[in-house]
Amino acid sequence: LDTKGVAFELFMKDFFIGKMGQYFTPRPVVEFCTTLLNPQKSENVIDPSCGSGGFLLYAMDNVRKFAEKNYDEIEAWKHWHSFAQNNLYGIEINDQIARVCKMNMIIHDDGHTNVIGKDALEDFEEFQKLNKNFKEGYFDIVFSNPPFGATIKKKEVKYLDNFDLAKDAKGITKKTQKTEILFIERCIKLCKPKTGRIAIVLPAGVLTNTSLQNIRDYVLDNCQLLASFSLPESAFSHFGAGIKSSVLYLRRYGKNERKLKDYPIFMGVAKHIGIDATGREDENELMSKGESSILNQYRKYEKSPNKYKRTDSCYSIKLSELRKEGPFNATRYVWRPTFKNQTERIGKIANIINV
Repeated sequence: LDTKGVAFELFMKDFFIGKMGQYFTPRPVVEFCTTLLNPQKSENVIDPSCGSGGFLLYAMDNVRKFAEKNYDEIEAWKHWHSFAQNNLYGIEINDQIARVCKMNMIIHDDGHTNVIGKDALEDFEEFQKLNKNFKEGYFDIVFSNPPFGATIKKKEVKYLDNFDLAKDAKGITKKTQKTEILFIERCIKLCKPKTGRIAIVLPAGVLTNTSLQNIRDYVLDNCQLLASFSLPESAFSHFGAGIKSSVLYLRRYGKNERKLKDYPIFMGVAKHIGIDATGREDENELMSKGESSILNQYRKYEKSPNKYKRTDSCYSIKLSELRKEGPFNATRYVWRPTFKNQTERIGKIANIINV
């Protein structure tokens, strides 16, 4: 994957850099998300903003590595090729990039079959004209790094009325809505109820602006927020987008599932993700081999969420506190000390005041 990927990126360098940069997700972020969600052969995977196919390729490689460790050569080939042909799906609005994605998948030994060139925000009926499996609640895993900042205008599209997040408090469809907000709802709708998981990259504004609290409430009403991973501002600089962003890890609630009233949420803050602002290799706090890496800390947290002990960059926070404060970004709460009890808290505050 790495050798072919590097060659492909070098060959297509001028195509990706510049105006096409928005179609590319940094490889360390892609690798982190796919390793975190750990796609299996039986699971259906989709990226509704697939760009050049990074998430799909790494999902395919995750299944391939498992197969090669557990089966003989012929069975392994059948195992991951079946997954690539039947379980990988992608949508890309730009026809040129959709073709590039298909070519990228073919270079990496296929998986291009279910990649379509379409606006991922259109009605599901439009997708099913091309492939019957593009339907609501079908996918076990949804990856997405949606386009940031673009505005969808009601007068230009027919589908805005179908989105809950395009409506105001009175239920009236707004004249415009940002693409990244509509993608949040689309990713949740694509995801399988109860067991489906989502990894979505979102700009800081969606996670922090007080005017967008209704968006965050929608997420919490429809999903369990498993984790929030803050990325450095330099994460997308190499691709021409210097914007602060985070990865949200979600599980969609089941249709009749009782919503969890309170639960711990993992928070991770990465200052280095493997590449710097110029694209050069850098320290990778997301997936370094040491125990302190954010991925390893999350795995540790998964085993015993309520007993997890924070590190300098990783900690957990209760849903009740998050709802009280509002923002989802991990950097918001990382500075807060933890206390064994209220007496210790008051004592430390008194010491600070005395100083």
